[in-house]
Amino acid sequence: MCIRDRRLVSHHYNESARRNGGKVEAVYTSKRREDCETGTCVLDVERGVVDQIWPNPWQTDTCVGDWHYKRNQRYKSPKTVIDMLCDIVSRNGNLLLNFPLPNSGELDAGERQILAEITDWMAVNSEGIHGTRPWRVFGEGPGTKLKANASFNEQGRPDLTAEDIRYTTKNGTLYAFVMD
Repeated sequence: MCIRDRRLVSHHYNESARRNGGKVEAVYTSKRREDCETGTCVLDVERGVVDQIWPNPWQTDTCVGDWHYKRNQRYKSPKTVIDMLCDIVSRNGNLLLNFPLPNSGELDAGERQILAEITDWMAVNSEGIHGTRPWRVFGEGPGTKLKANASFNEQGRPDLTAEDIRYTTKNGTLYAFVMD
């Protein structure tokens, strides 16, 4: 990271602390691993999933469809998105999910359905997602094998089945998500 970039990140964090009573509430993300080696940012593995629990938090950003809105596009199913969420959180990651908007600025019917199903699932299961940490192992089952720690590997992921389990923990409680 060059000097100018360091100054921008420093300003970002200092302003966050100033606005929040001394507590930094901001996160800077970078797609370059070398930027995050000093602990100044969270690595963003675009449309990807890492192959193990990473010691430092990381993030993936993906979309329910294409990055930009197109009529009649095919979306990921709510099950696929929820499976990704559990898989990513169990590996010490965060899922940033994009819903592309048409020119009306409102989700289309397909996107509303996906969001409604995710919302219903989270109403029951969010305790095992929010504020959790990875357990000793992130999961078990045939879907634990990934080809690479790389961006854009989400498409090569196998569909998760009832044989796949993902784990998180919080306050001494172990959460196990059976993926089907």
